[in-house]
Amino acid sequence: MFSFCTDPSALADLAWMACYLATGKHMSLYWSVGTVLLLLAITAPTALLFGFFGATAARSRIAPLSWLGKGYVAIVRGVPDIAFFLFFVIALDQLFEWVRHEIKCPDWDQPIRQGNDFVVCAEAKLPLGNAAQWVHETYGFFLAVLTFAIVFGAFAANVLYGAMRAVPRAQIETAEAYGMSPRQTFWRILVPQMWVFALPGLSNLWMVLIKATPLLFLLGIEDIVYWARELGGSKTPRFTEYPHGDWRMWYFLALLVFYLAFTRVSEIVLDRVMARLTKGQATMGGDAQRKAA
Repeated sequence: MFSFCTDPSALADLAWMACYLATGKHMSLYWSVGTVLLLLAITAPTALLFGFFGATAARSRIAPLSWLGKGYVAIVRGVPDIAFFLFFVIALDQLFEWVRHEIKCPDWDQPIRQGNDFVVCAEAKLPLGNAAQWVHETYGFFLAVLTFAIVFGAFAANVLYGAMRAVPRAQIETAEAYGMSPRQTFWRILVPQMWVFALPGLSNLWMVLIKATPLLFLLGIEDIVYWARELGGSKTPRFTEYPHGDWRMWYFLALLVFYLAFTRVSEIVLDRVMARLTKGQATMGGDAQRKAA
């Protein structure tokens, strides 16, 4: 808060706006931008890891493992994302509490399921009832990241599975002819070659992930959408020192600009990565680079 903000009613328009944008709630809005960026920074590699294991399992010669990988992809792709987001947060929370309950309260003699209620002993609650507020917020954010990673990991698995199949069979046969084991062929030939085929699909998935971050609002996390709605609503002099009308349109317009700018920067970075990966490769991108040279 600026020193001249002691009496908002006496401020001119520009000074009033400067004080208004420096309030504590607006600081929470600015911090929530960091929350979204942190979610993306953690979720993207985690979802890629889920996707890699899902794709590897789907192409496995072991039937149960292949069924598991293909089933993971099919189930998540076939159900609306919002249903999974709401389901996984509850299911994961109850799973973690059930595991803790079995370890910490082995003498518990009451059913965990009591009608519609899920009841565990106090020691198994996550977080504990006397935990600090930041612990509750961190735990909620952790569940959100894990949920995003599971959902988008299935889409990444589908992309990577297709990329693995797109690697020319001749390269695999050449590696086998040189005496490479299946494991060596996978890690030295298939995995390095598949990224050039996977990147277009992964680029689209990254854009979808960016657009999906407002779902944090539905998971109970105070993200930029929450604060835009909270701060943009009508405020009367009775409840705030900075009364204003319904400004939600302007707040959501700011979100629109933020997301457009972020996706544009992402497109530039991904184009450069794609150009580097396709250099010298027998792909359309590589062929275009050869012709341009």
